[in-house]
Amino acid sequence: MIYKCLIVDDEELARELIETHLSQLDNFETVASCASAMEAHKVLQAETIDLLFLDIEMPVLKGTDFFKNLINKPKVIFTTAYREYAVEGFELHAVDYLLKPIVFVRFFKAIEKFIESVKPQLPAGVEASTEPAHLYVQSNKKRIKVLFDHIYHVESIKDYIKIHLENATVLMVKHGITAFEKKLDGRFLRVHRSYIVNRQKITAYTKQDVEIENVEIPIGDFYRKDVLAELD
Repeated sequence: MIYKCLIVDDEELARELIETHLSQLDNFETVASCASAMEAHKVLQAETIDLLFLDIEMPVLKGTDFFKNLINKPKVIFTTAYREYAVEGFELHAVDYLLKPIVFVRFFKAIEKFIESVKPQLPAGVEASTEPAHLYVQSNKKRIKVLFDHIYHVESIKDYIKIHLENATVLMVKHGITAFEKKLDGRFLRVHRSYIVNRQKITAYTKQDVEIENVEIPIGDFYRKDVLAELD
């Protein structure tokens, strides 16, 4: 499914940043980027929007006032530089509330909340599966079940990845690390072009590395800002 998004912010750079973040995600499409609530209103009349990124402090009409008056409300994530609007935002049943400048790790967490909010609800009396999150990987001619809770970190080596599991078990799998990352859930954090870690297994960290079971895993320069924002 493709989720159609509308970005509304009077600051061009703020709109461009959200659009750049969205471009890194599968199944999300930016339908329009608007500088005012009135411009956004025209888009909403012509298009079906699944997710609205809405700045609060805008000239002429505040984002919260604009959203209150919409008859058919899409899901909304409010964006602003001011913490004091948080309560008002959540009173309007916002999916999330992002403070500028918006780093990708925090943005991704808001997207995860949105995806969770639009999942189909089970009928009354039907229980959700309690089976732990897992995937199957091809190793030594077998399809091996790997529980997410058992993964400590993932290491890329050329065309292969090493999946480091509990009890010092290691699986060698022919797979790209970026494609593998997309199969994991929010408990995992990309810290380097060659490493993904299970944040629940981190025992210590510095600005240069994270530590899991006495193994020091480097934080790449490209990922450092987002990783530290997530862990601090």
